[in-house]
Amino acid sequence: MRKINTNDFRIATRTTSREINRRIALNLVREQQPISRADLARRMKVTRGVVSVLVGELIADGLILEGATGETVRGRKPTFLHLRTQDRFVVAVDIRLSRTYLMLSDFGGQQISLESYSTTLSPADLVKDLAQRTVRLLRTHGATSSCEGIGVAVPGIVDQRTGRILNAPTLGWRDVDVLGGLAAQTGLPVYVENAARACALAQMWLGSRGEAAPHSFVHVSVSDGVGVGVVINGELVRGHDNMAGEFGHAPLNIEGPVCMCGASGCWEAYISNIATLSRYYGRDLSKGSPKSVLAAAGRGGFGITDLIKRARGGDGKAVDAITATARYLGLGLATLVNGLNPECVYIGGEITTAWSLVEPALRSALAERALTDAATRTPILVAEPAEHPRLRGATALVAAPMFAAPRVA
Repeated sequence: MRKINTNDFRIATRTTSREINRRIALNLVREQQPISRADLARRMKVTRGVVSVLVGELIADGLILEGATGETVRGRKPTFLHLRTQDRFVVAVDIRLSRTYLMLSDFGGQQISLESYSTTLSPADLVKDLAQRTVRLLRTHGATSSCEGIGVAVPGIVDQRTGRILNAPTLGWRDVDVLGGLAAQTGLPVYVENAARACALAQMWLGSRGEAAPHSFVHVSVSDGVGVGVVINGELVRGHDNMAGEFGHAPLNIEGPVCMCGASGCWEAYISNIATLSRYYGRDLSKGSPKSVLAAAGRGGFGITDLIKRARGGDGKAVDAITATARYLGLGLATLVNGLNPECVYIGGEITTAWSLVEPALRSALAERALTDAATRTPILVAEPAEHPRLRGATALVAAPMFAAPRVA
């Protein structure tokens, strides 16, 4: 039950129902493709005439297209409908402390090209470099004129009204404008979002579809930092000042290790990649500037993936470091499960490649703090690193608004 905000609403007009029906048809094509007009009419419970009008408009707008024809015992052969994706492109960007990832994908999230490089921490230099790489990438693949926009996922708090990055502790950024410079230098629309929310958006729009798709879930992204994206009843939760989901900075212990945000005992200070490496080395790697933190965390080229390899090889010290991280991860998840009661929780990040080591300790810690047996049994699912959830989320920043329900009242 949603209350109508009488200070912020849109009055329904004659075209409102038509637009709602268009979005429903478009989403059904996206989820059920290939689908015929007759099947679409049955699913929408409307006449074929109504569907023909809606499909005609969607084809004219370049949103869907006709494909192959099917077989039938008698009558006209059905023509199958598909979402138009292959000649529409998106540039997706994932900015992290360690590396920046740049991907060209089609409108359906299918990867066409992927590259990564060391992150430049100067915002101006990063934008200039990223713009040059983007232009080159689009020219290489002949996608300059058919690119719909650039989606950027960042590890920080983003003001959705302006696109400014208000605070990104991992990068050492405050009040940084990536959107304006990147848009000006590429001539493309740019969308910037918190990385964890982008992951949640990707799961919502590019993950499971139909009856299998959860409508309320949490996505926890564990990397150089920690982020949480929350979806409730099919809507990404942003909060009044775009801070919803910052559970990575909720304290596990106010006398715990200092987090990169400056506070003590944050969940992030216990479960991030840097925290896991700190545990392995036996010293705090999170002190100092982002550059010094990065150098310490990856000294001698040794990083979290190397630590996981050692753990899989039987290195007891590495196993202990990962198991401790798993326990703290489970304790924090209990807060999310108790407070939000999601259908499921997705975990993303390099730590998931050690899931056989992580899951038992995580489940044990979750069971200690979960308030009911049902909460203890909450499905904990792995977002495969190979699927690049942050980049898929950055793609969804550009594509998803087309499919979202129109806002009325």
